[in-house]
Amino acid sequence: MTDPGSLGFGKVLSTTQTAIPGLVLWDLPVHGDSRGWFKENWQREKMTAAGLPDFGPVQNNISFNDAVGTTRGIHAEPWDKWVSVATGRIFGAWVDLREGPTFGAVFTAEIDPSRAIFVPRGVGNSYQTLAPDTAYSYLVNDHWSPDAEYTFLNLADETAAIDWPIPLAEVEISAKDKAHPRLADVTPMSPKHVLVLGAGGQLGRALRAEWGDAAHIEYATRADLDLTSPDLADARRWRDYGLIVNAAAHTAVDAAETPEGRTQAWAANVTGVAALARVAAANGITLVHVSSDYVFDGSLDRPYTEDDAIAPLGVYGQSKAAGDAVVATVPRHYIVRTSWVIGDGKNFIRTMASLAERGVDPSVVDDQVGRLTFTSELARGIRHLVDTGAPSGTYNLTGSGPSLSWAEIARNVYAYSGHDSDRVTPVSTATYFAAATGPVAPRPKNSSLDLGKIESTGFVPAPHLADLERYVAAIAAENGAAQA
Repeated sequence: MTDPGSLGFGKVLSTTQTAIPGLVLWDLPVHGDSRGWFKENWQREKMTAAGLPDFGPVQNNISFNDAVGTTRGIHAEPWDKWVSVATGRIFGAWVDLREGPTFGAVFTAEIDPSRAIFVPRGVGNSYQTLAPDTAYSYLVNDHWSPDAEYTFLNLADETAAIDWPIPLAEVEISAKDKAHPRLADVTPMSPKHVLVLGAGGQLGRALRAEWGDAAHIEYATRADLDLTSPDLADARRWRDYGLIVNAAAHTAVDAAETPEGRTQAWAANVTGVAALARVAAANGITLVHVSSDYVFDGSLDRPYTEDDAIAPLGVYGQSKAAGDAVVATVPRHYIVRTSWVIGDGKNFIRTMASLAERGVDPSVVDDQVGRLTFTSELARGIRHLVDTGAPSGTYNLTGSGPSLSWAEIARNVYAYSGHDSDRVTPVSTATYFAAATGPVAPRPKNSSLDLGKIESTGFVPAPHLADLERYVAAIAAENGAAQA
């Protein structure tokens, strides 16, 4: 029987961070008496509370090794592992084989039943048994697949220079393990994939500008990935993805009030989003979903918080609210609620700038108030939430500063472009839409969103008027270049 004293009976659950990011050594309480011992080898509630990622294991593997000196590795797979020992003792060695500044970093430790280690995706795993009849156990959060990305390192690599307790020349090593490459010849494991949907839209283009074109980042349009397809679950090897940003939506607010538009809005904003949410939840993917101020009726006399009751006025707002409710069921999610989005392409600001240059004096509604959100700012905020690992949930994200009416914003566009702002005539929404010939969706009169929650994560939204001034100057520069 194993000596209870060697197992660290009486220890409390505690962790030791290593020099390899995400690789964490755990001390496990082991309880025993003359009959033997007991431990909680993996306990989701306690361990996630203590900092273990909620990594969602799907398989438990055990490797039994009857002889001292059995040596296996170094293997890095595209999944996380929870490594422990049921009986016996090992010398474990882990090497970071992921892209990044810690590529090649090494950590070693002895593991017995009173210890375990969390091994993140892409970190090479190996061990040598130090006691006979050693049962090596590991939980994993994906199944083996011939299509997955695997990375291997030679046990005798001179750069890693692992100090094996029993020299490798004295132990039996499999032919496969002997054939693994040295570190200089290893292709680092790429990060988990990022999928940006709606890549052709103004926010999609801003996200590309923010994240760039790294090999692991994929930008897709509706033509590239049909969210309503019954084959969506098999459209990708989804376990290779860590993040999906849904910047796609049906945003034709007025057209959504027609029977055809209603169908299209619900298909894109609810049915497709629900299918995407199922994929994200099933594969442990973080889902970022862009929402809208239209989920509110605009009746409050203060900025809306994330917890205010939703009360959409029209079909578009109803479909966005339904999509939000679905995304909120995904364990790892960010619902980014925004308003009055401005980016590349046709939009209100470009229209006002064009009218100013052409000598047109417009009438603009003055009883709808809110803040502009420039797509560059929206992309920056989304990246901040993801990079900082902010708690899952809903976050308001717009430009900061005073809430203004559309008429006041139009006046600023005229002024910033060197024109008389008094050329803009304020009118009510009812008056403006009285002459409409097609369907008109009801709009919230107050689209102001409270920014306190996202500011508490360390993100400081830029003033929307300062961004507006820069945007108008950029339009003027474009026009000047076109005329040159």
